[in-house]
Amino acid sequence: MEAGNVWFALGLTIFAGIATGVGSIMAFMSKKFNPKFLAGALGFSAGVMIYVSMVEIFIKAKDALSAYYGAKPGYVYTTIAFFIGIGIIAIIDKLIPSHENPHEIKNISHSGESNGQDTKLMRMGLFSALAIGIHNFPEGLATFMGALTDPTLGISIAVAIAIHNIPEGIAVSAPIFYATKSRKKAFWYSFLSGFAEPVGALVGYFLLRRIFNEATFGLIFAGVAGIMVYISLDELLPTAEEYGEHHIAIGGLIAGMAVMAASLLMFA
Repeated sequence: MEAGNVWFALGLTIFAGIATGVGSIMAFMSKKFNPKFLAGALGFSAGVMIYVSMVEIFIKAKDALSAYYGAKPGYVYTTIAFFIGIGIIAIIDKLIPSHENPHEIKNISHSGESNGQDTKLMRMGLFSALAIGIHNFPEGLATFMGALTDPTLGISIAVAIAIHNIPEGIAVSAPIFYATKSRKKAFWYSFLSGFAEPVGALVGYFLLRRIFNEATFGLIFAGVAGIMVYISLDELLPTAEEYGEHHIAIGGLIAGMAVMAASLLMFA
């Protein structure tokens, strides 16, 4: 792995992570959210992530593992790794209490109407920051691995993850802002929760670089595909549906797939 590629990949994970800071700014700069736009953006992000996972990442993983183990065993290992990735992110999701899930943003957007709940709001914001940090760890690894393999693929993943990090930033900063009335605290808690992405990338890189070969790459990449599909189906689409009309979320999903397909065709 060339040093330049590593720095580029790390830069993309930082870009995706700091998008939580953008969400933070939106939370305290605007009293009104645009739910339809957010629904479309989340649907778009899901479309990008599902398409790139199934059409590009899974195939690259299968090719790598087939070259290392043979066609049939390689396909079997790819499929197993894909579902292991889903299992890992599902376990992480299960460990986060549902009432403090960082994707339950709808109620938070109205938090300013509540009085005498500062402690509860602060606790909600801190738990959301912790939960988002846990979620962002594997996302950082996904972005990093994608960029190391193919810079264009890495950019696509980073943009998709950045879009869905914006409402996560809102989830952290809105309750903290309403609890403390401090824009500074709201911004920094939100901003720092996004830094789990480059941390995930670096930890993954330093743990795996000594044993990195086609087999390692294929197994990790297949797992990353599973993680991204799970995030899209369990988090992005349900949140998009909650915020806007069904057809807006699905329209965003199809648009995301179409844009991802076009970009892959252009650079094929």
